[in-house]
Amino acid sequence: MKRFLSHLFMLLILFCISDKLFSQEAKIQEIDPVNAFDFWVGDWDVHWLNPDSSYSYGENHIVKTLDGNVIQEHFNDPTTGFKGTSISVLSFADSTWHQAWADNAGGYFDFHGIIDGDTRIFQTDPKLRNERMIIQRMVFTEITEMDFIWNWELSVDNGLTWQLTWQIFYERKEVE
Repeated sequence: MKRFLSHLFMLLILFCISDKLFSQEAKIQEIDPVNAFDFWVGDWDVHWLNPDSSYSYGENHIVKTLDGNVIQEHFNDPTTGFKGTSISVLSFADSTWHQAWADNAGGYFDFHGIIDGDTRIFQTDPKLRNERMIIQRMVFTEITEMDFIWNWELSVDNGLTWQLTWQIFYERKEVE
């Protein structure tokens, strides 16, 4: 009986410890949607590999504006003169992030945000293009304080598979 109570006591202790560990892990994984894209705010040097195996370099300046409720982006590729801007906001009406992108080449995209663990995504609704339904998305991954990877992806099968079409490496500019 003494041995049984000893084992029961040890199991109870292990249960209590594991329960606390799991509850702490759950708290760490909780994401405040309001701050889900704050990692992106700052000044960034960016580079990407071109199809001809050369690299292009640019910069991206991202700020919080309008009382801290909107994230505004200014992208610049000085080599080609391509410039773009976006505004991203968490809509309190539907509790979803939204982004509108426009650029000096006449491009415009409307995205909704997705939080998937440590990955952040802005994705379009399916659109008919050249007789195919296309979904496009920006995927922010491998996010740290100093860098992350941004992937532009395309799906022609309603999101079952994704094709990488552009990958940009972000590195935070040093504060002077």
